[in-house]
Amino acid sequence: MIEVRDLKKSYGSNLVLDGVSFGIEKGESVVIIGRSGGGKSVLLKHLIGLLRPESGQVLIAGEDISRMNERELIRVRQRFGMLFQGAALFDSMTVAENVGFAFRRKRSLTSAAVALKVAEALEMVDLPGIENKKPSELSGGMKKRVGLARAIVYQPEIVLYDEPTTGLDPIVSDSIDQLLLRVRDRLRVTTVVVTHDMRSARRVGQRILMLHNKKIYATGTADEIFTSADPVVKQFIDGVSDPKDLYF
Repeated sequence: MIEVRDLKKSYGSNLVLDGVSFGIEKGESVVIIGRSGGGKSVLLKHLIGLLRPESGQVLIAGEDISRMNERELIRVRQRFGMLFQGAALFDSMTVAENVGFAFRRKRSLTSAAVALKVAEALEMVDLPGIENKKPSELSGGMKKRVGLARAIVYQPEIVLYDEPTTGLDPIVSDSIDQLLLRVRDRLRVTTVVVTHDMRSARRVGQRILMLHNKKIYATGTADEIFTSADPVVKQFIDGVSDPKDLYF
C-alpha cells in the first residue's frame, strides 16, 4: 500500500531525511518511533504529499505521488484520513460541522446523508449524540476522538496518526489505542502511527520502524524491537539518557 524509496529531504543546509526506505502492506499497523526533531512528522507529511522530497519516491498503491501536481494529489489524498497531534478541530464549528467538513465539496450528498455519516463515525469512536457541542466543551480525549471521527468519516484506506496519545493520561491513552485498533479492524485500514509513547507503540504496532540519524535504523515486530540488545534501540525504548547527552 505504501512504499518509500531512498527519500531525502532537507531545509536549507539541515538534512532531515537521508535515504529513508521502507514498505507498508495493506491493512498493516506500523509505528514510527525516534527522537524529537528526528524527522518523524516530516516523514509522515511526505506520505500524504504535504511535503515533496529533494529526491526519492513515495508510492501509494503503486503511484508515485512525489511528482504529482495538486489536482492529482487531491485524488490520492482521498485514500487518506489523518489525525493531527492537537486534533486540529475548528473552534467556531460544532462537532458535526467538524466531522462532516470533508463533505462540503461533495454536492452529491444531501444534508441528511452527511448527518447519517457523521453520526455513524461518532458512534464508532464512542461519542454518540454530541453533534451540537463545540470543541471548547470537550475534554482532550474527546477532541482526539472527534478528530479520529473526521479522519474516518469517508472510510479511507489509510489512516495516519501524529502523536495520538500526546497530553493524555495513561487510561485515556489506552482507550485511544483500543479505538485505533478497532478502527483498523472494522474498516480494514492501513495504519501509520508516529509516537513517543512506548506503551502505545507496543500495543498498536504490528511492526515498528525506528528513525535515527536521518535513516530507518531498525525495524521489526514490537517484541523484536522491545527486546533488542542494540544499544541505540535499547536506550530509546528504555528512555535512558546517554551521559554524553547531558548538559547539566
